Amino acid sequence: WTEAAELGSVEAMFIIGNVYDFGEAGVGQDKKMAVKFYRKAAMHGHVHAHHNLGIKEWKEGNYNRAVRHLLISAKMGYESSVEDIKKAFKIGLATKAQYAEALKGYQD
Repeated sequence: WTEAAELGSVEAMFIIGNVYDFGEAGVGQDKKMAVKFYRKAAMHGHVHAHHNLGIKEWKEGNYNRAVRHLLISAKMGYESSVEDIKKAFKIGLATKAQYAEALKGYQD
């Protein structure tokens, strides 16, 4: 996967992020490296990478960043991100406008 990522494969970047995130394929778990590869994939438009970054930011208490990543992936059609923004809205960590934007973007 490393060679494919170096050659620009966005999916390979995301997979390497997962490998580091979960410590798979004989690679030790390394959350910082996971974020590095998720960011690379997200910069190239990988929807699930944006979602994963949103979840990671959420877990770290960076709710504004989390909602921004989740909004991007929701607009790209990722249903789980819409649901996560809905949860954030219900507990006051996302605005009504952000939730509406996520729904509209998801439906478009």
